[in-house]
Amino acid sequence: MSTREQPSPSDPDDDRPRPGKAAGRPRGGTVPPQSRTGEDGRTADGDGDPPSSVGRLAATVERLRRQVTAAHAAADGRALVELAKGVLVERLKCSPAEAARQLSALAGQAGLSQLELAADIVNEAARDRLTEAACDFVERAASPAREEVSGTSLAVRLRTAESASLAADDTQAVAESLLEHALAPLGATAVAVWTVGPDGSLTLAGHAGFATGEAGRWRYVPPGVATAARQALAERRTVWFPSFPRAGVPSIGHQHTRGGRVVVPAGTGGRIHGVLEICWPHALAPQPPRIERQVEALAELCAHTLETCSPNGTGHATAGSAPPSSLGELVDLADGLYDPALVLLPCVDAEGVLTDFRIYHTNSCFVDPAGRPRSAVEGVLLLEAYPMAAGDSDLFEKVERVHATGEPFRARRMPLTALVDQVPLKAVADVSISRHGGSVLLIWRIEDEMARLASLLQHAQRLGRIGGFEENTVTGDITWNSQLFTLYGLPPAAAPIPLRELAGHAHPDDSVAIGRFLRTLTHHRRPASSSFRLQRPDGVTRHIRVVAEPVLDAEDRLLAVRGAYQDISAQHWTEVALAATRDQLAHTEQQSAERDRLALQLQHAIMPPTRAPIDVPGLQVAVRYRPAESDSLVGGDWYDAVVLPSRQVLLCVGDVAGHGIQAATSMVVLRNALRGLAVTGASPAQLLSWLNTVAHHLTEHVTATAVCGLYDPATRVLRWARAGHLPPVLVRGRQATALPLLGGLLLGAVGEAMCEEGELLLREGDVLLMYTDGLVERRDRSVHESLAHLLTTARVSAPSVEQLLEHVLTHSRADTDDDTCVIGIQVV
Repeated sequence: MSTREQPSPSDPDDDRPRPGKAAGRPRGGTVPPQSRTGEDGRTADGDGDPPSSVGRLAATVERLRRQVTAAHAAADGRALVELAKGVLVERLKCSPAEAARQLSALAGQAGLSQLELAADIVNEAARDRLTEAACDFVERAASPAREEVSGTSLAVRLRTAESASLAADDTQAVAESLLEHALAPLGATAVAVWTVGPDGSLTLAGHAGFATGEAGRWRYVPPGVATAARQALAERRTVWFPSFPRAGVPSIGHQHTRGGRVVVPAGTGGRIHGVLEICWPHALAPQPPRIERQVEALAELCAHTLETCSPNGTGHATAGSAPPSSLGELVDLADGLYDPALVLLPCVDAEGVLTDFRIYHTNSCFVDPAGRPRSAVEGVLLLEAYPMAAGDSDLFEKVERVHATGEPFRARRMPLTALVDQVPLKAVADVSISRHGGSVLLIWRIEDEMARLASLLQHAQRLGRIGGFEENTVTGDITWNSQLFTLYGLPPAAAPIPLRELAGHAHPDDSVAIGRFLRTLTHHRRPASSSFRLQRPDGVTRHIRVVAEPVLDAEDRLLAVRGAYQDISAQHWTEVALAATRDQLAHTEQQSAERDRLALQLQHAIMPPTRAPIDVPGLQVAVRYRPAESDSLVGGDWYDAVVLPSRQVLLCVGDVAGHGIQAATSMVVLRNALRGLAVTGASPAQLLSWLNTVAHHLTEHVTATAVCGLYDPATRVLRWARAGHLPPVLVRGRQATALPLLGGLLLGAVGEAMCEEGELLLREGDVLLMYTDGLVERRDRSVHESLAHLLTTARVSAPSVEQLLEHVLTHSRADTDDDTCVIGIQVV
């Protein structure tokens, strides 16, 4: 790598046009690997066999293609040389033959080829953006030995691409020339040139490096479709994609070209004619400014080509230039509109940069927000006539964008500001901006405040179902608005109904209220209101509220009555329905409270919060029941601790799913059933199996969890089983552990279920806790975390099992507001 910074791994010194490369001409296929061409033009395969017919044909085709490519390259080079000769003819005032001799002599003296010298001469004469891009390499080169070669090479490439583009008769040839001469040396592999339609659509005008089928699929992009070219068009700036697959926008070749990409708007004079899209096969690092300027120069070259080839290209107006002839149709169009319209022509400076728009024409309906006549506005620059257009409303930016992209712009209630003697006058208007050829048509409809308020009032009356009236008591004239005819169910051509006949169109039961309303209004001459049921001619009855006030003269005589009718039928029926709903809700709440009270009484009668101690030698038994805080959440938690005839102690806790009276009654059934089954002397596992049969077959869709144990005081052995319940907790000394999680389905889930059974030998001082999930369950914690907290709480040293249960209940973190049952036994 030389000391001069390079745009890509390719060395630009090796990319000067040579007789093997030409702008965008087909390179053709290569000779198959299995054959080679000898010096005599014949081919032979790898084994030295005589050349086949296919090999001879391939070699011939390849040789012809190289000749065609060299001829095209030479033609492009000759165009550049001829252009340099023309410059010499103009500068030296000599003949073409003398210019050719001068060019040859100067090239020999400078040690350059005629093509390289021709590029330098054209650059010196043009001094355009292509020249700047080429000279930038020389200015930034660190090695004097290489800067001349690299700068000359770039100048040749760019000027050759320009010559080929000017000589081409279509944009396809331009795209091929750009890729061959200017972009391939930068490492680019594909290029696409898009043209922008009047409706904002994109058409693929030229491409190189893409497959024919891929180009056919992307021939036309409708307006509004988000693509890479659309992004550059919308933002009106160059967009670089270091890795195009990460951009997330589609474009031509996005499934095959996985490297970097740049998209450049191609425009002249502030108007964008198309978009230049360049693809690289690898990811792009941040590019130096000289590469960016070179890409922008190529985009400007494409813009000139698109402007020349476009059927809509009408050029741009400059200060003092004659308007295009096609403006006559646009002027006629503006004059045929009923809204104020302005025809704007773009104004560009000497460098081709858009600076402003000139107001070429205003139609007869034109209304200036500042009140100026048409003559004071026509011929003036837009920013001079309306300097605030570049301020709060961004009107100038909208016009500039429409002119650049061709996409029309429409907005409602857009603020417009005009300056009159440095005083801002604000107005609101509906704005429409569209591009027609090289001109812009600006239409605005300034909103009339009185018309806006009248329209607002009309919509408010329609939405509120309000109809206004005024009745002249002297002449008898009555004025109704259109909404009042609708309320009465009358056609607009019908005669209005006077107030004195109001009772005849109302329900008979409302005649007293209407009479009181009329007396207050006409006799006492005070504002009045009343509600009545209007009986319309179509048989529909509407609930109406009327409000009116008298209009008096200076001598307090009644001149007129004005007021309004409002249809309150929806409100009336809503109030009726709301009253019925309140009554029904009160009745439902009363029934629910009664059911909850009965369930609570039943639960407390069967399971009091505490119970008397059980007389068992060597064993202390304590129970606690904590009901839910809300009476409406009466649950099905239950416990039992009873001495059986066999002197064994039955210990069990359970939880029926659900709340309310059904859960409470189901709890009573299961608890009593377990007591009766325990008398048989069966094991805990068998008891739970039988209890599952009761829950599944003898109750209505009841499911529950339970843990059951039989403790033998003589042997201190506890046999226990569980059915979907949390395991008991053993507190031995300063340690608390949960018993093994034996297998067992919850009660009532299936018709037949078997449970595992476990045995535990208790020692003196051991405490065993059985509990329901209301003791540990939390909404934001798992069951394992809640059980770990219970084990930590149960390790406390307590004088008795009663105090241990109180401590566990006090430090419980459960937040589900559920019932809680706890049984504790301690061996003494």
